[in-house]
Amino acid sequence: MSNPIKKLAGETAIYGLGTMVPRFLNYLLVPLYTIFVFTEAQYGQVTLLYSYVAILLVILTFGMETAFFRYANLSENPHKVFNTATSAILIIAGIFLAIIVFFTGDIARLIQYPYNKEYILLVAGIIIMDSLTAIPFAYLRYKKKALKFSYVRIISVLITISLNIIFLIVIPRIEGDNLNKLPVYRSTNLVSFIFIANFIGSFSTLLLLWHEFRAFKLSIDKQLLKKMLDYGLPILVVSLAFMITEVSDKILLKYLLPDKTTADAQLGIYGACFKLAIIMMLFTQMFRYAAEPFFFAEASKKNAKETYSNVMSVFTGFSWFIFLMVMLYINAFKYFIGEAFWIGLSIVPIILISKLMMGLYYNLSVWYKLTNKTLYGAIIAVTGGVSVILLNIFLIPKYGISGAAWANFGANFLMLTFSYFWGQRVFKIKYNIIKILSYTILALAIFFFSSKLENTTISYYLIASLMLISYSVFFILMEKSSFKK
Repeated sequence: MSNPIKKLAGETAIYGLGTMVPRFLNYLLVPLYTIFVFTEAQYGQVTLLYSYVAILLVILTFGMETAFFRYANLSENPHKVFNTATSAILIIAGIFLAIIVFFTGDIARLIQYPYNKEYILLVAGIIIMDSLTAIPFAYLRYKKKALKFSYVRIISVLITISLNIIFLIVIPRIEGDNLNKLPVYRSTNLVSFIFIANFIGSFSTLLLLWHEFRAFKLSIDKQLLKKMLDYGLPILVVSLAFMITEVSDKILLKYLLPDKTTADAQLGIYGACFKLAIIMMLFTQMFRYAAEPFFFAEASKKNAKETYSNVMSVFTGFSWFIFLMVMLYINAFKYFIGEAFWIGLSIVPIILISKLMMGLYYNLSVWYKLTNKTLYGAIIAVTGGVSVILLNIFLIPKYGISGAAWANFGANFLMLTFSYFWGQRVFKIKYNIIKILSYTILALAIFFFSSKLENTTISYYLIASLMLISYSVFFILMEKSSFKK
């Protein structure tokens, strides 16, 4: 019998091609933006607008992705589930487009960019196209077509990156002082070209998924849709609250910082330093893509709970390795952003641990998904969403970007704690708390010890490397039995 944890690790690696590689490639745009093209204030605009994209995309897909997985596995006709879910999203996307077109000017004034209405239209186009590809991507995961899932995402991102370079570097250098004589560059600013490139990249994704759309019919099974909504709407609440927890700090920074004249710049610094936690976020996202179908598939097996416990331990240990890898070599990682943004580096360890806790929460969420108690998950997520807003309101005016980072941390810690104790009452899993605490205590001890050392000397890097190797050996020895079982 194959080892399920090894299987999950393999699937996580494959889906990493479609999640980690594209996001890492996108991450390579951060030096382009922060070193060569944009000021802190301009990058703050980019950070804010993509935060709105994240929230609105969750609303437009309204839990259908997870509901599709649930009912495709239960149905004898998964394509009917595909048609129903995609048709529902298409209708909502049409309504959303009509609202955006009608109220473009009002929305631009509301978010304090009254002279950049093109931002609103471009962002709306990106959201609509990305929402329409959600179910086709879920269908690829359901059919275990991980390679196609990956190459479609990679090609789309490569197109987006190439257009960014052309629009922001190549054409401006060729045209020089004559750049503003070009009609498109005269009518808008450089920030818009990020969204133009993204819009074209998202459209290319639709074309690359044409095979999945080819058999699509605009049809809705009302009874099936009702079941999917009953299951998916609590997931929408969960996802929306989760996304609010993830991005509300970036949105609220602009409006809560005392000095409005530097708000965009502070937001840009925060957004750039936030990106230094990208490795943790990538790993967590890779894991989530592989784990959701994995948890459902393992549910019927006799030793499912033991498997879930082992997965939690392995995930925790590896996540702390990522934390140490970034923080022990932060003096190298910081060169991925412009020097003007380094003033915000103190938030990086806070964000890394916050994202680690969100990954642990993904592990714990198995209890309410497998018991169909998604309403409980919604309550936990809403608690996190409300708490992060309240914490931001309280902390940002006093502590600025550090307050935003601690608000993110506090909300994720609250959700993690709440989910663990509630889950143990509903669907008890004997997690190996000793292992989890061992990884946590050792990693934090190494981090705090290293922070007392001068981190610009050769001897520091030798010591840091020895500490990272020591942690790795400890982790491997602790988990050796899990992989040999």
